[in-house]
Amino acid sequence: MLERYGHGGDWVTARELYGAEDGPKTFVDFSANMNPFGPPACVGHILKSYADAGEIARYPDPAVRGLRGKLAARHGVRADGLLVGNGAAELIDLLFRALKPKTTVLAEPCFGEYREAAEKNGSAVRAIGLRAEDGFRLTGEAVDRMLRQLREAGLAPGETLWMLGSPNNPTGECVARNVVEKLLASGAMAAVDEAFMDFAANEPELSLLKEAASRDRLIVIRSMTKFYAVPGIRLGYMAASPALIRRLAALQVPWSVNSLAQRIGEAVLDEAAYAARTVAWAREERAWLAARLTELGLTAYGGAAVNYVLAAIPGRIGWTSDRLQEELGRLGILIRDASRFGALDKRYFRVAVRLREDNETLLAALRALLARPMPEREAKEV
Repeated sequence: MLERYGHGGDWVTARELYGAEDGPKTFVDFSANMNPFGPPACVGHILKSYADAGEIARYPDPAVRGLRGKLAARHGVRADGLLVGNGAAELIDLLFRALKPKTTVLAEPCFGEYREAAEKNGSAVRAIGLRAEDGFRLTGEAVDRMLRQLREAGLAPGETLWMLGSPNNPTGECVARNVVEKLLASGAMAAVDEAFMDFAANEPELSLLKEAASRDRLIVIRSMTKFYAVPGIRLGYMAASPALIRRLAALQVPWSVNSLAQRIGEAVLDEAAYAARTVAWAREERAWLAARLTELGLTAYGGAAVNYVLAAIPGRIGWTSDRLQEELGRLGILIRDASRFGALDKRYFRVAVRLREDNETLLAALRALLARPMPEREAKEV
């Protein structure tokens, strides 16, 4: 399987699986949800000048003051309500280490790092199974049921963390504000992962970041690597009350964010034209791709706020997501087998939205494969 280490975008594994002598030499990667425009031009300039400027021979700023200041100005919050980390994954882990919740509530399917971080830090996981008939949206009724179950089990709200994605990965749906308010009113802690929020045209309406920087028990996590197509540097940030930020910072490894990542983070925030073009493209191209997938007989899920589509294969077509992933991989096309996410079965797969030419390549391959019976898996020699 491509998700050998739990994530998409794993070209090393892809080459091992599909890159034999007669296999593809490169891949069109729909398995990782990156901006297909590539990094802004400023990133290339920084990479070329980084060593010449002598920064590689100096320690990075341990407090990441330059980037925190620019992020604070962008979001209209105080810098002491922000913490920058080595990717969102580090911040999720720090959060569980600091809060030590006895119980963690997830809305599955969701990003696998949530469950992994909870279990690694000794938190008991309870999951709400999001339903296809609800469009995989987290409903107020489902939240009420879970809150009631937690009360009946004698679990204190203040020792419970709700870890939610908004937009959720892989479903693409955002968490409604009134749902988060319901959680906070119950006395629970709510952490909202907004890793893909930059792609949303109506980000100011959907994001809870500004509130998180000044409220207790509300935390928002952001990624900078997906929107700006720089996953190799690992960069993310968190908004929370200044008191919680201080607790998290005390647990963070010194110099967690290297100087190259800090410089790139500061520079990309000035790329307003790049950001506007990306948001406009994502809104149009995602709708186009979802419509084309539907024309192939698939069911496409998710809102317009993201750069990926969750798709379901009807039983009458006769394919499973793992076999589809294998056959596409042999053609040099990588997708996510979404059955690897909790609460989804072998009908589901996820694809990133790429530029039109790549999307048409994917559609042509899907059209050809789904028109014929699913091949038997070749027996391996013992």
